[in-house]
Amino acid sequence: MSISTIKNAATLVAAFCFVFCVVSSHLWAQPSTSPASAAVAIAQYASIGDRPAIVFDAPSNKAQKTFILSRQQPVEILVKLDKWVKIRDADNTIGWLESGVLDSRRRTQVNASVADIRNMPNPASSLVFEAQRAVILEVTGPAAEGWLPVRHRDGQAGFVRKSQVWGE
Repeated sequence: MSISTIKNAATLVAAFCFVFCVVSSHLWAQPSTSPASAAVAIAQYASIGDRPAIVFDAPSNKAQKTFILSRQQPVEILVKLDKWVKIRDADNTIGWLESGVLDSRRRTQVNASVADIRNMPNPASSLVFEAQRAVILEVTGPAAEGWLPVRHRDGQAGFVRKSQVWGE
């Protein structure tokens, strides 16, 4: 066995131990008895910035590059570690990103074959436009009663049913 092979194996073992310890500490932490801690965890979403982002299989630049996410694509944040975040995308694929590639602007992705964007948060209101599957929309406010206010990159805005999008 060469020295470089031993060093690579030691690096992988150290990375595994680090991730295992961090995840284990969260899993085995004693639950708080305060009423505030009884709340259900809310999914946290972000989006990729204005450049595509490389997804790794571990929280390291030396880890294997698994795929690339398109610019402005929404992701769900699963774990935060230092400069790294573990994410899930709309296809339910999980990986690690450097946190600097994330954008603070919220976006959502159409997961229905066609999503109706309405003038008001009401199925009877007028249709502003239709968005095809995988179209990314900017989220412009909080969700209310199953509807999400959104804006297309061309400026058209309206409300979409939360059931027709992913990322909120």
